[in-house]
Amino acid sequence: MHYTYVKVILLAAGAAQLTNAHTAFTNFFVDGVDQGDGTAVRMSNDIPNATFPISSATSPDMACGVNGETGVSRIAGAKAGSTLTFEWRDWPDGSQPGSIDISHKGPCAVYMKNVEDSSASNNAAGDGWFKIMEDGYDSSAGKWCTEKLIPDDGHLAASIPSDLAAGYYLVRPELLALHQADKTPPDPQFYVGCAQIFLSSSGSATPQDTVSIPGYVNMSTPAMTFNIWQVPMKLPFPDFGPPLYTASTSKRDLEVRTVTQTIGLKPEGCVMENVNWCGFLPPTYSDQNGCWAASQNCSVQATDCYNSAGPTGSKNCFNWEAFCTDIRNGCGSGNYQGPPSIAGHMPAALPTLSANVVAATGPMESSGPGATGSSAPASMGSYAPAGNSTPVLFSLVPAGYNGSNVNGSISACGSNGGQTCNAGMCCSAHG
Repeated sequence: MHYTYVKVILLAAGAAQLTNAHTAFTNFFVDGVDQGDGTAVRMSNDIPNATFPISSATSPDMACGVNGETGVSRIAGAKAGSTLTFEWRDWPDGSQPGSIDISHKGPCAVYMKNVEDSSASNNAAGDGWFKIMEDGYDSSAGKWCTEKLIPDDGHLAASIPSDLAAGYYLVRPELLALHQADKTPPDPQFYVGCAQIFLSSSGSATPQDTVSIPGYVNMSTPAMTFNIWQVPMKLPFPDFGPPLYTASTSKRDLEVRTVTQTIGLKPEGCVMENVNWCGFLPPTYSDQNGCWAASQNCSVQATDCYNSAGPTGSKNCFNWEAFCTDIRNGCGSGNYQGPPSIAGHMPAALPTLSANVVAATGPMESSGPGATGSSAPASMGSYAPAGNSTPVLFSLVPAGYNGSNVNGSISACGSNGGQTCNAGMCCSAHG
C-alpha cells in the first residue's frame, strides 16, 4: 500500500513578528495554584497589539479589555477568602522576562462583578462592578503600585471578601500608567483583562457600592491628568472609582443558597491543556485503518490547539504535536496497536507562586514625598511568541483515506500617540 504525506500548514495567530508594547494580564493563581497561561482569562486576540492600552476611558473595552465581551470556555474555582494573584507580562507568552516598563508608573486596582455565567458573552460592560483591592503611591517605599510589580514577577494579589454570595464572577485587575497623563492631550493608559471564576461560599453579601464600566471614570476625573513627573508630586493622589469593598461593608444580604459549579469545568477525559483548549486521547485501535484514523484525529486536535492559542502562545500544542508524531510513526512502521503512551510528552508542571506579590499597602490616596526621578526605560525589540511560531504538522494517512474524525521600536506611543524614546520604548519626555 502506498502512503502520502499531507502537509497541514497551521496559520497560528502569533506567527508574524510583533512589536512589544506595554503589558498584558496573562494568567492567574488561586491560593497559589497557577490556572495556566490564558486559562479562564478574557484577553485580546489581536496578538500584535495584545499588550497595548485601552484606546479610550469611555470604550466598552474598559470592562475586560479588547475582545473582553467574548467569554472563554473555562471557569476557575475559588473560595470565599481565597487570594487571587494576577500575572502581568511584557511578553505575553513569557518568552522573555518582564512585567511592565519602569516608566509606566501608576496605581492598581481589582474589581469584581457577579454574573449569571462567567463564560457567557456580552456580560462585562455595564453596572455591577465593585472594588476589592487598590494600591496607589506608597510613600514609605517611594514607589507606585506598577513599579512594585517589576521585582515581584508582575504579580498583583487581591483577597476575595469572605462574605460574598456564591456564584459566577468576573474579576478585573486594572493598571493605570500615568507617564503620558501630563501631555496635551492627556493620555492615561489603562491595562485591564478579566478572569472567569466560580465562587464557592456560604456568604450572602451583594455589595451596593457598584459602578458602571465604562462610566466610572472619564477625562474630567482628576486622576486622569495627574502629573507623576512634577517634583514634588501634588499628593495625595486623587482616588477614583467606588469605595473599597471589604466584608460586611455597604452590602445587602441575599438568601443563602447552595450553588455548585456546573459550567466551565475541565472536560472529562482532557489529558493536555493549552490556554482553553483540551486534548483528548484518540480512540484505542488495533488495525491499520484505526491507526490512521487516530493519526488524523490527533492532527485535527493539534490544528485546533494552534489556532486557538492566542497571545500566551502554543507551547503545549508542540507537545501534543510530538504525541501525534508518535502515532503517525507507529502507523508508518506497521505498529497498529495504540495509541502510544503520552506520558513522555506531558508539559512540565506549572510554576509555583513566588511569595513576593504586590497587595494593597493602603488606600489609593496615600501621600508622602514626591518622586524625584525615574529609571531609564528598558530597550525593547520585536515580540514573536515562542510557542506561536508557524508550525508545520505532517499527517501521514493512506492515499484516498476518508475516515471520519473522532472527536523594539514602535512609531507611536500610548493610545493617542506620543514621544518614542531613543531606546525604542514609549515613554514620557521626562524619563
